[in-house]
Amino acid sequence: MHAVPVPSGAGGSGAVRPEILFLSHRIPFPPDRGDKIRSFNVLQALARLGPVHVATFADDADDMAHERALAGLAASHCLLPRTKSLARSGMEALITAKPISLAAFRDARLSRYIAEVLRTRPIAAIYLFSGQMGQYLPPHFDGRIVADLVDVDSAKFEAYAAKSGGFRGWMEQREARLLAAEEARIAGLADHTLLISAQEAALFRGRLDKTAPAGRVAAMGNGIDSALFDAKNVLPEPRLAGHDGPRLIFTGQMDYAPNVDAALRAIRRLLPRIRARIPGASLHIVGRNPVAALTALDGRDGVHVWGKVPDVRPWLAAADIALVPLEIARGVQNKVLEAMAMRLPVVLTTGAATGIEARDQHDYAIADSDDQLVEAVVALAGDPGRAHAMGAAARTWIVGHAGWEAALAPLAGWLGLATRHHADAA
Repeated sequence: MHAVPVPSGAGGSGAVRPEILFLSHRIPFPPDRGDKIRSFNVLQALARLGPVHVATFADDADDMAHERALAGLAASHCLLPRTKSLARSGMEALITAKPISLAAFRDARLSRYIAEVLRTRPIAAIYLFSGQMGQYLPPHFDGRIVADLVDVDSAKFEAYAAKSGGFRGWMEQREARLLAAEEARIAGLADHTLLISAQEAALFRGRLDKTAPAGRVAAMGNGIDSALFDAKNVLPEPRLAGHDGPRLIFTGQMDYAPNVDAALRAIRRLLPRIRARIPGASLHIVGRNPVAALTALDGRDGVHVWGKVPDVRPWLAAADIALVPLEIARGVQNKVLEAMAMRLPVVLTTGAATGIEARDQHDYAIADSDDQLVEAVVALAGDPGRAHAMGAAARTWIVGHAGWEAALAPLAGWLGLATRHHADAA
């Protein structure tokens, strides 16, 4: 659970190697969901720059089972199970006038580990992954701080609040207001604040007041392993392939509110209209922790809720169309990148296409209203040649534009380690 800081090799010259502290709200293993895929690739890149000390949390026993993998990559680590209930986090947040998101990730043991690392190791840079971990940033630090907020969480909670009412709406508006202040505070401490897309970065800059360092805000997009995500390398999942077509698929973490809302939209509003025109159409919801509102609909009227699967690629390979009707979408959607890489034609909303600068109606099909989404799916299902061409174009775009190496290329410079890294490589 907890590995204390350990000395790292100094290198042949006897000079002390600069080290990195990585703060993440969730262990980057296994890289099987959007935030973990990003943090995993970042952590790998950091480990190539120097020894990395990792402070992070595990959501459950499955996460804890990957501690050995984390230990194999980190110079030292502190991995703690996150057992604090939502009710307790809410009470702590109200008492301390902090966001619930911060209270949920507050742990004195992690604070002690971070303080020990900073006291005993030559930490040259801190990489903060997600705003929940900003509370652990030291107020005075001589090295570089890079804050990867990924999305503007405060804007997300504003969107939630606009759809809610009563006490829940009040709590979500409170969370949005307090998170906005925390995001601005983090930006003030960081040398660089990263968002997942140019659009998200522009949104964040616009929310900072005139005294905040908007010029240090940058976009760092997600990438994808296009060699791994290639339909040529996997067999289609027979449980999905056995259904009549068109087989529509929606993937993701299925207890995440925007994903749940999108899946329910597809089930309740889109699929019945699609099936009225194509009776054999089916919709497959694939992803861990589906909420009760989704599992209750499994097996009804062409709906299949599969839950967690060991590998999403065979399921994508067995589908005909990826349907991504997100109404609240922040940043680059890994589910879209993965489907495109697997040569699937993707029908998606404008929000779901954010940060993926491909060509509409060529590499994917953007549609926002229910009418537009239904028509786009029906049109692709009725024209297999066009669907195939769109999937092939999507794959070509991914290979040319969406690799992790290109996405992470500026990392060493942002951390102030570029010169040292080149010297070590030489």
